[in-house]
Amino acid sequence: MPVAAPADKRFRRSHVHPGKKRGWLPSWRIVAIVAVASVLVLYGIFRAAGAALSADALTINTITVTGTNRMAPGEAQAILEGLRGTSMVTADLESWRQKLLDAPWVAEATIRRVFPGTVAVAISEREPLGIGRIQGALYLIDQEGAVIDEFGPKYAEFDLPIIDGLTPSASNRDPSTAEHRAALAGRILADFQRHPDLARRVSQVDVSNVNDAVVILNDDPALLHTGDEHFADRVQAYVDLASRLHEDVPQIDSVDLRFGDNVFVKPQGTAGK
Repeated sequence: MPVAAPADKRFRRSHVHPGKKRGWLPSWRIVAIVAVASVLVLYGIFRAAGAALSADALTINTITVTGTNRMAPGEAQAILEGLRGTSMVTADLESWRQKLLDAPWVAEATIRRVFPGTVAVAISEREPLGIGRIQGALYLIDQEGAVIDEFGPKYAEFDLPIIDGLTPSASNRDPSTAEHRAALAGRILADFQRHPDLARRVSQVDVSNVNDAVVILNDDPALLHTGDEHFADRVQAYVDLASRLHEDVPQIDSVDLRFGDNVFVKPQGTAGK
């Protein structure tokens, strides 16, 4: 006869179902708190940066200028006055440098920050090498053939050659012609700087013909045709031959030095070139 074994409750299967996993989502309160905190932090950083940029150490209050000799006293300072009081960090120094380069005497300029609160400016001035005669007025000309300033009593100490022919003729108003003549004048002046003693003897240069510059010396009225290159060497060749040439031709009108060892002399009073 079968006997029923008592059920052992210890071995009953549990009927409890596992709960569903819940993803973690921050509550709207947490989101709001984080957002407010972020805004406050950013605002604090912004205020701190603004305070730092406006601090005396980072504000330009001193401008030092070196290298000026011909510029009027305080001219560079006046050009840069608007830079004073601006931020050392955000000031656009390149734009201020370009303003300096617009000044007549400035050839080159550098501007650098010197903490605290200072910018240092170093200027290289243009060197006048000639006096250009342009439409009846006289102007200082540099080695680029560019005008520096009008020549007057304040520049009386300059003993420089006169440059003629810079102004285009009435029959030729082409702007490029004036540029070519100015460039030729600049090349002549720069070339003579290699021979200071000879440069001091040059009285006048005519660049009317861009293919043939004419040079006149202080103590010799002869017109020296030098072409468009080797100006100083060709004039020096004439100086070396001058005494012998004047023995053969006492009154010389012009000398053509463009053909190497072949020197062509035109006596005064001779018709034609």
